[in-house]
Amino acid sequence: MSDTAHLASVRVETPAAFAFGHLADGRKLGRWALGSMDLQPEAEPGLWRGVSLFDGSEAVVEIRPHPDLGLIDFHLGPAGARVPRVSIRVTPGPDWGLPETACLVAMTTWRAGWMDDARWMRTRKTHELEVLLFKAQIETDWRAA
Repeated sequence: MSDTAHLASVRVETPAAFAFGHLADGRKLGRWALGSMDLQPEAEPGLWRGVSLFDGSEAVVEIRPHPDLGLIDFHLGPAGARVPRVSIRVTPGPDWGLPETACLVAMTTWRAGWMDDARWMRTRKTHELEVLLFKAQIETDWRAA
């Protein structure tokens, strides 16, 4: 296993707070996360269940937003074995010399020990596409607001 983490990032043309709210919303996550489509809330707060577009398997995601840090942790897996395999950081545009109406978003993914090279490559490629999907969806929702 040569690489252990992957980062995909994008500039989003909305204020950071708007992008953060969109990314922390399970229903919206279920529109762009290809391995966790059509998410529905469970009884446990922050827990969502959906289906993988790849193989139809069940997807369980626990969303843990940390707004004060601009960080959203996505814990994946069954109860008792969930790990924060994906995190998204949203940083305000002005922190980087950009306008208030822009932000930078980075999705970091950790490689699990059970992932072979083909599965890890699929994860990396998927996340590179997903940042483009959520960028388009967030910006579309912002313009419609």
